[in-house]
Amino acid sequence: MMMKQGQNMQLIGPSSFDYLRFIHIPYRLTLVVLLMLLSHMSHASELPSTTPPELITEPDASHYAFANYLGSGIYRTSGQSAAVANIPMGFELDSADDYVLKLRFTASFGFFDYSFNDLPQGSIPKNVGTITLTPGLEYHWLVDDKLTLESYVDLGYGHNFSTYSHVGIFSTGISVLYKLDVPLFTPVWVNRIYYAGYLSNQNDSTEGYSVLKTGVDFGVNYDWQWKDVRVEPRFFIAGHWYFDKLKFVTPVGDDVLTSYTYEIGTTLAFSKPITLSAIGLDSVEIEHFGLSYQVGGGLKVWRLIFEFPL
Repeated sequence: MMMKQGQNMQLIGPSSFDYLRFIHIPYRLTLVVLLMLLSHMSHASELPSTTPPELITEPDASHYAFANYLGSGIYRTSGQSAAVANIPMGFELDSADDYVLKLRFTASFGFFDYSFNDLPQGSIPKNVGTITLTPGLEYHWLVDDKLTLESYVDLGYGHNFSTYSHVGIFSTGISVLYKLDVPLFTPVWVNRIYYAGYLSNQNDSTEGYSVLKTGVDFGVNYDWQWKDVRVEPRFFIAGHWYFDKLKFVTPVGDDVLTSYTYEIGTTLAFSKPITLSAIGLDSVEIEHFGLSYQVGGGLKVWRLIFEFPL
């Protein structure tokens, strides 16, 4: 997720120093989560002890449970606009010439009532509406220089601060990545199929969906040097087909059931990861940065990209 396809990127070296750094990262993440929960609990302690009836009957917009898999961006349906910000992290557990085993972790934050019109004004969301934490394991089998097979399994947790509900999350999937033999543009053909589902404590509701994603990421035979990093502009096109329609609960009007979307976008690919060490997030490594537009099935999305786009 944060490494070049077909390469063995050493995120954690064998030295004691790197091992200690790996151990400290979960502690820092745990501390951040605890601080957020304590802040929320202190706010909740000022509320009445009983949950108001309107919160019980309010539809549980539990599609936020899929934030990690839908991607960062601004989502718009006929009844609601919302923003999602994902912070993906990955730690290499083991590797060899033909495989990589990783611990994957993504923290996703959702913001309600944030629309396209807020972007040009530089307005940022003031309150976090939802949070999901999805750790898991990811395995890459480097078949040869061109073909890579990937698989993963996630078990996660999500909380909706507006309805005071929470969800358990499960997802698994497999992928095939193939480097096409066009050296000038280095295209990568990607096919992914995965399932994601949740179980909510609000009315014991459950939802799930399966999707086939296919697309091509390619360069333009041009790059430039920025400090010690080579920057390459790339483009991609993709299609998503949902076997079980993806459901978006909206506060007004009918729920949106999405059966397909199409996507086009562009990214800047960096020859080596750019980290957020300046703000203490050494484990966050960005190898791509870009923007895409996704449309279809009643859904419109401007997606922000911080990883391999497909």
